[in-house]
Amino acid sequence: MIRSMTGYGRAEMSNDRYRISVEMKSVNNRYLDLSIRMPRQLNQLEARIRKELGASIKRGKVDVYISLEDLAQANVDVVYNAKIAREYLDFLRQMSADFGLTDDICVSHLSRFPDVFSMKEETSDPEEVWDLLRKVLLEAAGQFLEARTREGEFLRKDLLAKLDQMEADVDFITERSPALIQAYRQKLLDKVRELLEDSAVDEARIVQEVTIYADKVCVDEELVRLRSHIGTTRQALDSDEGIGRKLDFIAQEMNRESNTILSKSDSLEISDRAIDLKTTVEKIREQIQNIE
Repeated sequence: MIRSMTGYGRAEMSNDRYRISVEMKSVNNRYLDLSIRMPRQLNQLEARIRKELGASIKRGKVDVYISLEDLAQANVDVVYNAKIAREYLDFLRQMSADFGLTDDICVSHLSRFPDVFSMKEETSDPEEVWDLLRKVLLEAAGQFLEARTREGEFLRKDLLAKLDQMEADVDFITERSPALIQAYRQKLLDKVRELLEDSAVDEARIVQEVTIYADKVCVDEELVRLRSHIGTTRQALDSDEGIGRKLDFIAQEMNRESNTILSKSDSLEISDRAIDLKTTVEKIREQIQNIE
């Protein structure tokens, strides 16, 4: 089953301590480009996040948004530094003795000095956060891949329909090409007879001219290769692996063959079909750009 490179997924989970949400969306890109936005406290987990997502996503520009909420009632503690308070007190008493000042030191005054009291934030356990984050990532990635798969199925059906149209155009050109050469031979004979009137027509010369013309307009090789490319594309569309790059290469080859057929065409009827063929190939190339 092929996948589109367009997808979206979102998940949210919580435990006794944290609530985590993950949102993912993507567009097409030649390679995998993961852009992750998350709180700074999760930076140490970035490598794990990339490895987890990279295991199932192969191509596309993927934007990942992660939010983390600490549900603990109080995750900040007040810390009393008795050593610093004692040093302040000793120096204040020394100042009182040195300058003959009244010792009016009280607790409220001492508590205002820097670093006597400080706030200490509880640090989160990375493994505890990762256990929950990984579950949320897998849930969001699952929805994301489902969306890509659904879009990929639409792409597959559309591409198969376009391949059918290409095959019909190839059949038409294959059928009409021999008649084109025969018509040229007859036209050449009529023209020569008109010019020579009653003189004998050199059949060998006619055959030589027709052979030269046939070689000039012959597209048998191009038609055979196009049929092969169409068959290869059909097989690839039934593959479970990432086929975007492979199909992109095949589409380039199909475009080359259709261009050659159009350039060799010497018939309005065949030219019209060759233009339709080239237009269909261009549409296929556009669709393939969005396949993983």
